[in-house]
Amino acid sequence: MSKNLIAELQWRGLVQDIMPGTEEQLLKEMTATYIGFDPTADSLHIGSLVPIILLVHLEKFGHKPVALVGGATGMIGDPSGKSDERNLLDEETLAKNVAGIKNVLSRFLDFQSTAANAPVLVNNYDWMKDFSFIDFAREVGKRITVNYMMAKDSVKKRFSGDGEGMSFTEFTYQLIQGYDFVHLYNTLNCKLQMGGSDQWGNITTGTELIRRMNGDGAKAFAMTCPLITKADGSKFGKSEGGNIWLTSDKTSVYKFYQFWLNTADEDAKKYIKIFTFLAEETINQLIQEHDEAPHLRLLQKRLAEEVTTFVHSKDALENAIQASNILFGKSTSEDLKKLSNEQFLDVFEGVPQASISKSEFTEEGISIIDALVSKTGFLPSNGEAKRELKANAVSINKEKIDDTYKITHADLINDKFVLIGKGKKNNYILVVE
Repeated sequence: MSKNLIAELQWRGLVQDIMPGTEEQLLKEMTATYIGFDPTADSLHIGSLVPIILLVHLEKFGHKPVALVGGATGMIGDPSGKSDERNLLDEETLAKNVAGIKNVLSRFLDFQSTAANAPVLVNNYDWMKDFSFIDFAREVGKRITVNYMMAKDSVKKRFSGDGEGMSFTEFTYQLIQGYDFVHLYNTLNCKLQMGGSDQWGNITTGTELIRRMNGDGAKAFAMTCPLITKADGSKFGKSEGGNIWLTSDKTSVYKFYQFWLNTADEDAKKYIKIFTFLAEETINQLIQEHDEAPHLRLLQKRLAEEVTTFVHSKDALENAIQASNILFGKSTSEDLKKLSNEQFLDVFEGVPQASISKSEFTEEGISIIDALVSKTGFLPSNGEAKRELKANAVSINKEKIDDTYKITHADLINDKFVLIGKGKKNNYILVVE
């Protein structure tokens, strides 16, 4: 691996705007670099994966990553990229969100490390809470003109008719974020801030404030990465069920794995560079193999494996692959019985379900024809059920059965589910409760 972090980020497609001198600064010495995370929820979704990956790259290249959770700025709301004022969060929600984000970040960066470039976690509420409005207006407000602030794209867009304009509260956000950079420059010798391309205005305000508050000799730098897009123009990071989160209580590992597995070819070529730490040579080889046999989806499989392992763990990945094989591969009733309730429902999400009560489940069980027709409506008639059974097309928990079969307690997965298959592609779930 080369020592040039910026060159590494450039071939990966992770550099949008960069201030002159940034590359030289990173080559010169270990540089403390910060990225801010907005506590709008108690977890982070895959939109935050790029800044997390940037911090990990920084550490790998011997620099000091600083993760800032915006306990103070979160109270105000960042106007960048928004056309409307954001609802203000109450302190209790904010504290819960800050704690949740700290937990997520701690999975990727060891804040307990004693290395010289050990990652640091900070919360801007700690230095903003005792800063009086008058002191802020005198010390920070007088350094930057309104003209300078108005020239920023994030502000200009809001004044040019998108939404209902901008409150004074949001207008001050730029100064508060700028002051965070000043504080980290003075306390941690932090000389670089990174963020998404929508943050360029806020970040450069910080570099300007450092110069104006610390004298012309004070030098700070800025770099942004592109906002991730999909080739078809739809929003990255969303599935039909909403955001793809980095915590398994909000997005199960199986769904997380499936998200990456279902990436379009064009996007997979881009994402494998951005979201994995694989070497350039390995990635080029993978893309070549993929182009020779796109139907094998080698690129998507490797992407899904790498990202799932990075965000969750190798064990969690194995479980997700096992669950995927159950749905799409050759698996047995024994495999099905290894799934937890949550995994079972994840794997068979969207499959037609019908419930019957436990009291209908006699010792003798339920005939397969009743289970397909009168009890559930999975098939429209007894005649069709008999035809499918005669054609050897029906299975219970992945095992073929005939028209004499009765479903009993022994067939229940987790004492609750029965998976009925018809042909290669149709599945039904009988829920016994």
